[in-house]
Amino acid sequence: MRILLSLGVTLFGVWLLWSGHYTIERTLVLVLGIVSCLAVVGIVRRMRIVDSEGHPIHLAGRAILYVPWLLLAIFRSNIDVALRILNPRLPVSPTLIRTRATQRTALGKVIYANSITLTPGTVSVDVEDDVVLVHALSRESAEELADGGMDRRVTALEGES
Repeated sequence: MRILLSLGVTLFGVWLLWSGHYTIERTLVLVLGIVSCLAVVGIVRRMRIVDSEGHPIHLAGRAILYVPWLLLAIFRSNIDVALRILNPRLPVSPTLIRTRATQRTALGKVIYANSITLTPGTVSVDVEDDVVLVHALSRESAEELADGGMDRRVTALEGES
Protein backbone atom coordinates (compact mmCIF):
# COMPACT_ATOMS: atom_id res chain seq x y z
CA MET A 1 0.00 0.00 0.00
CA ARG A 2 2.89 2.35 0.83
CA ILE A 3 4.33 1.83 -2.65
CA LEU A 4 0.99 2.58 -4.34
CA LEU A 5 0.54 5.74 -2.28
CA SER A 6 4.07 6.86 -3.11
CA LEU A 7 3.50 6.09 -6.78
CA GLY A 8 0.29 8.15 -6.81
CA VAL A 9 1.97 11.13 -5.13
CA THR A 10 4.94 10.89 -7.50
CA LEU A 11 2.70 10.68 -10.57
CA PHE A 12 0.65 13.67 -9.44
CA GLY A 13 3.80 15.66 -8.65
CA VAL A 14 5.19 15.00 -12.13
CA TRP A 15 1.81 15.76 -13.69
CA LEU A 16 1.62 19.03 -11.75
CA LEU A 17 5.12 20.07 -12.82
CA TRP A 18 4.53 19.26 -16.47
CA SER A 19 0.99 20.66 -16.70
CA GLY A 20 1.80 24.06 -15.21
CA HIS A 21 -1.65 24.28 -13.57
CA TYR A 22 -0.84 25.35 -10.02
CA THR A 23 -3.80 27.56 -9.14
CA ILE A 24 -7.14 26.65 -7.62
CA GLU A 25 -8.91 28.58 -10.41
CA ARG A 26 -8.18 25.57 -12.60
CA THR A 27 -10.07 23.19 -10.31
CA LEU A 28 -11.47 21.03 -13.11
CA VAL A 29 -8.00 20.54 -14.61
CA LEU A 30 -6.54 19.67 -11.19
CA VAL A 31 -9.35 17.20 -10.48
CA LEU A 32 -8.83 15.56 -13.88
CA GLY A 33 -5.12 15.30 -13.12
CA ILE A 34 -5.84 13.60 -9.79
CA VAL A 35 -8.36 11.25 -11.42
CA SER A 36 -5.91 10.29 -14.16
CA CYS A 37 -3.17 9.57 -11.61
CA LEU A 38 -5.59 7.47 -9.52
CA ALA A 39 -6.63 5.58 -12.66
CA VAL A 40 -3.00 4.77 -13.47
CA VAL A 41 -2.38 3.58 -9.90
CA GLY A 42 -5.52 1.42 -10.09
CA ILE A 43 -4.46 -0.10 -13.41
CA VAL A 44 -0.93 -0.94 -12.27
CA ARG A 45 -2.31 -2.37 -9.00
CA ARG A 46 -4.70 -4.61 -10.92
CA MET A 47 -1.88 -5.67 -13.26
CA ARG A 48 0.35 -6.36 -10.21
CA ILE A 49 3.36 -4.65 -11.82
CA VAL A 50 4.32 -2.31 -8.98
CA ASP A 51 7.05 -3.57 -6.70
CA SER A 52 9.91 -2.18 -4.64
CA GLU A 53 12.29 -2.63 -7.57
CA GLY A 54 10.23 -0.62 -10.03
CA HIS A 55 9.41 2.12 -7.52
CA PRO A 56 12.24 1.96 -4.93
CA ILE A 57 10.92 4.27 -2.20
CA HIS A 58 12.89 2.25 0.35
CA LEU A 59 16.05 3.92 -1.02
CA ALA A 60 14.77 7.48 -0.60
CA GLY A 61 16.41 8.13 2.78
CA ARG A 62 19.85 6.93 1.74
CA ALA A 63 19.52 8.60 -1.69
CA ILE A 64 19.60 11.97 0.07
CA LEU A 65 23.29 11.31 0.74
CA TYR A 66 24.10 9.54 -2.53
CA VAL A 67 22.57 11.93 -5.09
CA PRO A 68 24.63 15.01 -4.06
CA TRP A 69 27.81 12.90 -4.16
CA LEU A 70 26.86 11.63 -7.64
CA LEU A 71 26.09 15.16 -8.87
CA LEU A 72 29.51 16.30 -7.64
CA ALA A 73 31.18 13.35 -9.39
CA ILE A 74 29.32 14.21 -12.61
CA PHE A 75 30.42 17.86 -12.32
CA ARG A 76 34.09 16.92 -11.73
CA SER A 77 34.04 14.48 -14.64
CA ASN A 78 32.49 17.11 -16.90
CA ILE A 79 35.39 19.44 -16.09
CA ASP A 80 37.91 16.65 -16.72
CA VAL A 81 36.40 15.71 -20.09
CA ALA A 82 36.17 19.37 -21.17
CA LEU A 83 39.83 19.94 -20.25
CA ARG A 84 40.88 16.85 -22.19
CA ILE A 85 39.01 18.11 -25.24
CA LEU A 86 40.35 21.66 -25.04
CA ASN A 87 43.94 20.88 -24.04
CA PRO A 88 45.76 18.62 -26.53
CA ARG A 89 48.54 17.93 -23.97
CA LEU A 90 46.14 16.05 -21.69
CA PRO A 91 46.09 12.41 -22.80
CA VAL A 92 43.00 10.70 -24.10
CA SER A 93 43.70 7.02 -23.63
CA PRO A 94 40.54 4.95 -24.10
CA THR A 95 40.58 2.03 -21.72
CA LEU A 96 38.34 -0.97 -21.11
CA ILE A 97 38.31 -2.22 -17.53
CA ARG A 98 36.33 -4.74 -15.58
CA THR A 99 35.21 -3.62 -12.16
CA ARG A 100 33.58 -5.71 -9.49
CA ALA A 101 30.04 -4.84 -8.40
CA THR A 102 29.48 -5.71 -4.74
CA GLN A 103 25.76 -4.97 -4.76
CA ARG A 104 23.49 -7.84 -3.71
CA THR A 105 20.41 -7.05 -5.78
CA ALA A 106 19.77 -6.48 -9.46
CA LEU A 107 18.49 -2.99 -8.60
CA GLY A 108 21.78 -2.15 -6.88
CA LYS A 109 23.79 -3.34 -9.90
CA VAL A 110 21.60 -1.28 -12.24
CA ILE A 111 22.10 1.81 -10.07
CA TYR A 112 25.86 1.21 -10.10
CA ALA A 113 26.04 0.70 -13.89
CA ASN A 114 23.84 3.74 -14.52
CA SER A 115 25.93 5.87 -12.15
CA ILE A 116 29.03 4.92 -14.12
CA THR A 117 27.33 5.84 -17.40
CA LEU A 118 26.00 9.14 -16.01
CA THR A 119 29.54 10.18 -15.14
CA PRO A 120 31.09 11.74 -18.27
CA GLY A 121 34.11 9.90 -19.61
CA THR A 122 32.88 6.46 -18.55
CA VAL A 123 30.26 4.13 -20.04
CA SER A 124 29.04 0.80 -18.70
CA VAL A 125 29.27 -1.56 -21.65
CA ASP A 126 28.16 -4.83 -20.07
CA VAL A 127 27.04 -6.19 -16.71
CA GLU A 128 27.48 -9.90 -16.15
CA ASP A 129 27.08 -11.46 -12.71
CA ASP A 130 29.22 -9.28 -10.42
CA VAL A 131 31.42 -7.71 -13.11
CA VAL A 132 30.81 -4.46 -15.00
CA LEU A 133 32.75 -3.85 -18.22
CA VAL A 134 33.48 -0.11 -18.45
CA HIS A 135 34.88 2.00 -21.27
CA ALA A 136 36.80 4.95 -19.84
CA LEU A 137 38.08 7.97 -21.76
CA SER A 138 41.34 8.07 -19.80
CA ARG A 139 43.44 5.82 -17.59
CA GLU A 140 42.92 8.24 -14.69
CA SER A 141 39.14 7.90 -14.80
CA ALA A 142 39.52 4.11 -15.09
CA GLU A 143 41.80 4.04 -12.05
CA GLU A 144 39.41 6.25 -10.09
CA LEU A 145 36.59 3.83 -10.87
CA ALA A 146 38.77 0.81 -10.05
CA ASP A 147 39.50 2.15 -6.55
CA GLY A 148 35.90 1.22 -5.68
CA GLY A 149 34.59 4.49 -4.21
CA MET A 150 31.45 4.56 -6.33
CA ASP A 151 30.86 0.86 -5.76
CA ARG A 152 31.02 1.32 -1.97
CA ARG A 153 28.63 4.26 -2.10
CA VAL A 154 26.08 2.39 -4.23
CA THR A 155 26.34 -0.62 -1.91
CA ALA A 156 25.68 1.73 1.04
CA LEU A 157 22.71 3.21 -0.88
CA GLU A 158 21.36 -0.28 -1.44
CA GLY A 159 21.46 -0.96 2.31
CA GLU A 160 20.36 -4.17 3.91
CA SER A 161 18.33 -6.53 1.77
